[in-house]
Amino acid sequence: MKIAERMLHYSDGGRDVAIAVSVDLPVQGERDWSCRYRIGWPEGAHEGAGYGVDSTQALLLAMEAIGTDLYTSDHHRSGRLRWHDLGDGYGYPVPKTIRDLLIGGDAAKNGEI
Repeated sequence: MKIAERMLHYSDGGRDVAIAVSVDLPVQGERDWSCRYRIGWPEGAHEGAGYGVDSTQALLLAMEAIGTDLYTSDHHRSGRLRWHDLGDGYGYPVPKTIRDLLIGGDAAKNGEI
């Protein structure tokens, strides 16, 4: 079940393409928790998950995975991906290892929510 969604936008040859980023409710498994997410890229959706010892950790790791997927994407590298204002970041946390990629408001918050 989807619990959150954010719309990003990608400028593609003069047209604005909406990119939905959604997060599902964390689910308890036999040994751990998982939290699935989906990024609706123009060329096809990417799905992933964060896993943790409890639902909070699974959710946090899913959010960091989203941030990682966004900041390491060709769409980000093109400079045409935005949430609100171009160059202001996407509002997702990232692990410390890629904080050098952050832009705008995300960089000001050092990759934390």
